[in-house]
Amino acid sequence: MLDTLAGLRLRGRKALAVLLDPDDFEPARLRQLLHLTQQHPIDFFLVGGSLVLTEHQAALIALLKAEAPQVPVLLFPSHALHVDPSADGILLLSLISGRNPDFLIGQHIVAAPRLRQSGLQVLPTGYMLVDSGRPTTASYISGTAPLPHDKPSIAAATAMAGEQLGLRLMYLDGGSGAQHPVSAAMISAVRAAVDTPLIVGGGLNSGEKVYAALAAGADVVVVGNHLERDPGFLADAVAAVREATIGQSVK
Repeated sequence: MLDTLAGLRLRGRKALAVLLDPDDFEPARLRQLLHLTQQHPIDFFLVGGSLVLTEHQAALIALLKAEAPQVPVLLFPSHALHVDPSADGILLLSLISGRNPDFLIGQHIVAAPRLRQSGLQVLPTGYMLVDSGRPTTASYISGTAPLPHDKPSIAAATAMAGEQLGLRLMYLDGGSGAQHPVSAAMISAVRAAVDTPLIVGGGLNSGEKVYAALAAGADVVVVGNHLERDPGFLADAVAAVREATIGQSVK
């Protein structure tokens, strides 16, 4: 999967991931979304959330693998218990924007034996929460302050440190229900600072915002909450990814 993401970046091919929260799992609604992805293909499913209070994760992944086997499923965990070997890989998130040791290394130690046994492909990811105009579940649960939205240099230095520590992906996230997305200035600064693939999510609720994030330097954009409210948004997001890829190829 790392090779796939790196290859997309080298080719200038932008990608779209759909984030699914197991706590919101409803089979009928998910099947409707999967039908839409047949018309508007996506690149990845991310499965996870800040809490994951239910036991629906396994059923959600099973349905994805049965009805959309061509789309890789990556775990987006918030806890060591959220490891599921039926997925294709896991974003092993180190919350480098915060100073909570449990989310920098603690949960990883607890999960390490299970991860080794799972056979999942591990994608070491520098996870950076960015202030999005309102408190988010992720910042509350992690007990960390997000990066200031207007300080791209801090985000760039944080990403640079993560890359120097050996992290293979960077993820800028405004969090679930973000009031506004990560700024183009911050995305551009991080893109200039590191060579790793760059994932951006949070607050991307229009085709224009998706395109702006990709044009600023994101390699993968993540949509989730808004898609639940407006499934038709998928067509706009896919079109924006296609347009940004074309724009990248003519540079």
